[in-house]
Amino acid sequence: MNILPQLEVPTYNVVIPSTKTEVSIRPFLVKEEKILMVAQESNNTKQVLSAMKDIINACTFNKVDSNTLTSYDVEYLFLQLRAISVGETADLKFKCEECGTEAEATINLKEIEVWRPAKPAESTIQLTDAVGITLKSLSLADMSNIDSNDENDITENIAMVIESIFDENTVYLAKDSSKEELHNFINTLTHGQLEKIQEFLNDQPKLSYVHKFDCASCAHKNESTLEGIQSFFT
Repeated sequence: MNILPQLEVPTYNVVIPSTKTEVSIRPFLVKEEKILMVAQESNNTKQVLSAMKDIINACTFNKVDSNTLTSYDVEYLFLQLRAISVGETADLKFKCEECGTEAEATINLKEIEVWRPAKPAESTIQLTDAVGITLKSLSLADMSNIDSNDENDITENIAMVIESIFDENTVYLAKDSSKEELHNFINTLTHGQLEKIQEFLNDQPKLSYVHKFDCASCAHKNESTLEGIQSFFT
């Protein structure tokens, strides 16, 4: 019985943004594209994240623990995998902010970088003279644990980035606290304290690309900023 030949899969090197570690990656295979398509069609966030985790693990030859990756690591890695698997360009539509006319543009995915604030956000925030919190970047494991019904719940989003709460005597690790305890703590924050945490969330690194174009209908000069992985695949 003849054995079918095995196809060689090319490999590429990519640097993980948060750790600056270089890893080898390979393109999606058909079986992995099917997994991703099924997950996307389900409109279930947890299923999509699970598929992304499995694909990243497979396409990095299981050399990367996807659970430890930050949200922007995942976005960047997935963009690189998309570029080597499907193509380095994506055709997107932009609306003129003046007249609403749509304009098409071809974006080079290799030109998209991880945006970082000029001054890194403070991860330790003193809420009062006696109590403070330490925040962390959102990880794929954190995103996978969120209930789909709580995706837009600000309390849940804040709870996911709290690493610890401290007072004058003790550090309380968030992972050792119950969800109810964390939510009760967050719900006692003042508006000013909440704004400090929101600044940290807003200043997290993210995929970002600025597209400039002149509207063909009204000649208005537009500048559109794309952020996050979904912006590049709509």
